[in-house]
Amino acid sequence: MSEEILVRRCESLSEFERCIELQREIWGEADLEVEPVTMFVVAAHVGGQVLGAFAAGRMIGYTLAVPGIRNGAPYLHSHMTGVLAGYRDRGVGRQLKLFQREEAVGRGIRLIEWTFDPLEPRNAHFNLNRLGAICRRYVPNLYGVTTSPLHLGLPTDRLVVEWRLDSARVLAALAGQLPEPADAPAAISVPAELDQWRQTNSPELARVQARIREEFQGWFQRGYAAVGIRASASGPHYLLAPWSDF
Repeated sequence: MSEEILVRRCESLSEFERCIELQREIWGEADLEVEPVTMFVVAAHVGGQVLGAFAAGRMIGYTLAVPGIRNGAPYLHSHMTGVLAGYRDRGVGRQLKLFQREEAVGRGIRLIEWTFDPLEPRNAHFNLNRLGAICRRYVPNLYGVTTSPLHLGLPTDRLVVEWRLDSARVLAALAGQLPEPADAPAAISVPAELDQWRQTNSPELARVQARIREEFQGWFQRGYAAVGIRASASGPHYLLAPWSDF
C-alpha cells in the first residue's frame, strides 16, 4: 500500500463515532469495556486530544488523550492509540505521536504519559528507543481482567511511560541520534519464547508476568528507570539505570 497518511485533530461527531468502530475492531472487547463516544466528545472539549490518522480520506488509526495535573503542572494522559492491522508497521503510530507532541508543545504542555504491557517488547522498543521516553512506575492489573482477546485473560499489568517532550533525550531520539541501548546497571529479561507462548496462551505467560512485575517494582523502588530495551539471542532485555529529575 502506498497511500499517503494524514494526521489531524478529529472534530465532528461522525469522526468520534469512527473512533469507536476502530476501537471495536482493534481490541475486540465487550460493549461495557468500549469507551463511549461521549468520552471522545468530552476529551476534545476540555483540553484533551482526539487525533485521527487518515488514508484516502478514511480513518485508519486514532489517539485519545485526556488532560491532567502532575506535580502542579498540566500534562496529557494518552489513554488509547490504535491502528488497523493492515496499516501497522508503516509508521502510522509514530506519525500520531509526533503530531500529538507538536500539538501539546504548542499549548505549553511538556509531558505526555501513557501505559503499555511490559510483555510487549515491540511497544517497549517504540516507546523507549524510538521516542526517548522512560518508565519508572509499574501498575499491576490497572484495568482489571478484560474480555479483549489481546489480553489473554491475564491481569492488565502496565508500565507507565513518561514522555518529556522537550528533554534532551527525547529531542535526540526524534532526530535519530539517541545511542543504541548499551549495557546498563540493571536488566530485566523477557524470554525469546514469549510470542510462541502468547499464540498458545501458555501458563508460562502468567509466570513471566509475575517475575517481571516483582523485578520492575524492586528496581523502581530503588530509584531506577527503564531507559531502553535491547534484543538478544535469549530474548529482549529491558535496561534500567538510576534516574532523577534533579
